[in-house]
Amino acid sequence: METSVKITLIIVCAVLVLALIGVGIFYQSNASNVNVAGNSQVKAVPDLVSVYFNIETSAETAKEAKDNNSEIFDNVLNALTGLGFERKEITTENFNIYPEYNWQNGGQEITGYRATHNIKIELSTSNTEKIGELIDAGVDNGATISYINFELSLDKQNEYKSEAIKLATEDARIKGESLASGLGKKLGKVVSISYSDFGYSPWPIYMAREGSAGVEEAKQATTDIQPGEQDVNAMVEIVFELK
Repeated sequence: METSVKITLIIVCAVLVLALIGVGIFYQSNASNVNVAGNSQVKAVPDLVSVYFNIETSAETAKEAKDNNSEIFDNVLNALTGLGFERKEITTENFNIYPEYNWQNGGQEITGYRATHNIKIELSTSNTEKIGELIDAGVDNGATISYINFELSLDKQNEYKSEAIKLATEDARIKGESLASGLGKKLGKVVSISYSDFGYSPWPIYMAREGSAGVEEAKQATTDIQPGEQDVNAMVEIVFELK
């Protein structure tokens, strides 16, 4: 019995020693890495003005609602291309047809159908003098104006994204080197890296409000307006080895 107790104690002690060694290795391993976040802020100048219209029609059937909507869209499209806009500059953001209901006596009855078509027209910031004509062409042919934004083209987004991520990465390395120096070590190779997506949002110029003047208010908001610099951000997180 005494012998079995001794054997049990030896096994328990061995397990504890191995566990302590494992914990020590774990902390030593983690202490050999440093995790840093790098941030950047880049000044961006928009190169596009985007005007958003909504075409909305109602009818007794879904087909009628769709056909009426398509007729208005064709008229708007012809008016815009007549002003010199290319077809590729006029894009559909959303198209939807849905039933309208009359809720009475605890039940629902379909009273008709509504079709909505949201379109976007892009023009260069060097051609902002065309916005007034663009607004008139849309509204005079049955569309309503929703909002107007300064935006970045895809090429500009990629350009600023590349710059912002590069600067954020450099910021992370500088921080990592400072932390390593404070610990009496040097920065080693990269263990892992991740980044938050490029922080970009359009810059609103005008947004329609219920009861607002609409066309004239939109024109006034875009009169002699010039795009200004805006801040866009990026963040990266890097784990470096310490040596």
